[in-house]
Amino acid sequence: MLADREPVTAYVALGANLGDARQTVLGSLVALDQLPGTRCTGRSRLYRTAPFEAEGPDFINAVARLETCLTAPELLDALLALETQAGRLRPYLNAPRTLDLDVLLYGQARISSPRLTVPHPRMWGRAFVLYPLADLAPDLVTPAHWASVAGQSIEPIPELLS
Repeated sequence: MLADREPVTAYVALGANLGDARQTVLGSLVALDQLPGTRCTGRSRLYRTAPFEAEGPDFINAVARLETCLTAPELLDALLALETQAGRLRPYLNAPRTLDLDVLLYGQARISSPRLTVPHPRMWGRAFVLYPLADLAPDLVTPAHWASVAGQSIEPIPELLS
């Protein structure tokens, strides 16, 4: 059935601030590439950010570009399964997390349902999304978007060669 669908370009935000957050994000990038009918065609640099509208240790963030034959709800279900596998708990709103995966964009789709909103409703006001997204798709981020995150702290993490 997936083979019958045309692939869609989707962007997924990744973040973690519990456990070995860097390794969790890197491992999740590999896991995204292994989803059915999906290829990871690009990934941003890793970034360190202070919690934004959340608490706990600093976050490690990235964005992945996917070519996927999954529908948007199927992609969301796959992301939620990856979060669960990473030990994600949701004891309260914006709690620290082992892994957070969000569908930012799904082709040109506009989706508004109780489970999924695309484009992600808060993505344009978050430096931890805009900087990594701009690594992959700089034309998507406008001067107005940059102005909206000007006061937010973010730093790229140097890549370790291994």
